[in-house]
Amino acid sequence: MSDFKNGDTASWDAAQVRRSQQAGTGGQHRPPQKHRRKRRHINPFLYLLCVLVVSALLAGTGWLLASDLCAFSRDIPSTTKISVEVTAEDDIGSIAEKLQNAGLIKYKWFFRLFASVTGAEEEIGIGTYTLNTDMDYHALIAGMHSRSGNLSAETVTVTIPEGYTVRQTIALLAEKGVNTEEALTEAAQTGDFDYDFIDSDSEDITRLEGYLFPDTYEFYVGHNPEDALDRLLRNFVSRMDEDRMAQVEASGRSLHEIITIASLIEEETDGTDQANIASVIYNRLEGPGDRQGTYGLLQIDASLLYALPDHEGAITSADMQVDSPYNLYQHAGLPPTPISNPGLASIDAALNPNDTDYYYYALGSDGLHHFSTTLAEHNAFVNSSSYGG
Repeated sequence: MSDFKNGDTASWDAAQVRRSQQAGTGGQHRPPQKHRRKRRHINPFLYLLCVLVVSALLAGTGWLLASDLCAFSRDIPSTTKISVEVTAEDDIGSIAEKLQNAGLIKYKWFFRLFASVTGAEEEIGIGTYTLNTDMDYHALIAGMHSRSGNLSAETVTVTIPEGYTVRQTIALLAEKGVNTEEALTEAAQTGDFDYDFIDSDSEDITRLEGYLFPDTYEFYVGHNPEDALDRLLRNFVSRMDEDRMAQVEASGRSLHEIITIASLIEEETDGTDQANIASVIYNRLEGPGDRQGTYGLLQIDASLLYALPDHEGAITSADMQVDSPYNLYQHAGLPPTPISNPGLASIDAALNPNDTDYYYYALGSDGLHHFSTTLAEHNAFVNSSSYGG
């Protein structure tokens, strides 16, 4: 064993392995075979069909989006004027939703995408805008263009009291910074307000008297003056709903007459007696004979004071001789326009007066009006200690 070498053992082992492999394969050496994956063949017809379907879907979707973008095929006639209000609380998402609800766009998400790309939030301002379905996305954004600077403009809340005149309303709006008194006055005189009840041929601010509805509003500082006044007018229209307009028609009087009567009630009421004040006005206008000595004269001080805006102190006999259609001591019937902007309580009283025989009223020392049927009763009250005038 002393002749044994390490290398001999390795050579023998390798040789033995080769002989064993050859014996197991019949003496022939076969190299290991590789596993082949079967190749699947795609049906060219199905492939082409899939391509066409996907292309059609993409083309159809693209056409729908392009149609909306370019204002094609809208459901509402293009002649229809649609009002959209943008407030300080709105963002581009809520604006898109308003446009969609109004039928001006179909895909609010696509409008939002367009607006974000074009920077519309820097262009759209607070206000109320008249739009139509002919407007594409760009025109809609331009139609709501920057009356306020942008959506984050400074705003102001204004509460307009019941019974304010147009002049008082304009002064209050100017005081709050909505716009200048001069600009608001010019808008009241020459603004294009598309309402049947406004005399478009007149350039006197009294054409808006009675229709600037008293309420709480939010404006932006530097608000477009015509748009600011139009907001009050639109509020009036919304308050004169279908039911109230039906009552106006049933009354046999015009809307102008009803609002004029309501304005007189507003200026005369103690806050609790609107329907009784209304009954006195109607009794004097429509009552029989000499109307209990009134002869159709309403004799309402507030109307005379409307003709004398700088008047101070009590009305005198000389004041009652003033030649003015608002002087209801001299002119029978109603004044030519409302004398203030009445609230709903006075409007409803003008539409639904109490059924009374009253022709007179006077303010008592208790702060309430006391009503009388005859002049004698009225004078007795005025000469009593209960009179507060």
